[in-house]
Amino acid sequence: MRLVAYERVSTARQGQSGLGLEAQRRVIGDFAAARGAEVLSRFTEVESGRKADRPELAKALHHAKVTGATLVIAKLDRLSRNAAFLLALRDSGVKFLACDMPEANDLTVGIMALVAEAEREAISRRTKDALAVAKARGVKLGNPNGAASLRRVGKGGTALRATVSANAAAFARDLAPVLADIRAAGHVSLRAIAAELALRGIKTRRGGVWGVGNVKHLLKRSEPYG
Repeated sequence: MRLVAYERVSTARQGQSGLGLEAQRRVIGDFAAARGAEVLSRFTEVESGRKADRPELAKALHHAKVTGATLVIAKLDRLSRNAAFLLALRDSGVKFLACDMPEANDLTVGIMALVAEAEREAISRRTKDALAVAKARGVKLGNPNGAASLRRVGKGGTALRATVSANAAAFARDLAPVLADIRAAGHVSLRAIAAELALRGIKTRRGGVWGVGNVKHLLKRSEPYG
């Protein structure tokens, strides 16, 4: 048996996952040795979490197809909610094996892909609903002038500061269910949460890009509503 190994890690969660790059390679190596298989090549995807495309997966699938090899991954359940991976695997026609679930087949992956797709659509709906609620409450999402206004008025802007603070609290309250959904999906680090917010098309209250700092502030403000 000839194998093409596909490994996937996220710089944000590799240490938390318990199945980082070295561990995946060890699992695949042990599996290959037990089956008397040859690993022809390895493809490693280091994902930022911001893009749905998987260039290394595409290369791995192509290499497996042209060589007639079997694509092997260390742990299928770790990727079972990744719609991009499952859909690409389902549509490739390439034989595959998962070390933790060697009995899985095309039907298994097809069902997982449909579930992952449905879950992605549900997440999108929940995100849109949360933002619609925020808009109905009169919360201005992505106000670019909040901090600038505070700086202009200085110490005399007590009322304005209170208004901006109230808007920030309302923004955090309305995003609380989105944050809960993101963390329930396993995205728990600040960087991973920022990437997921960006993937869902949600901008910061001032219309900017999410980073570790503003995610930290958002989590702190949303704690009472979690």
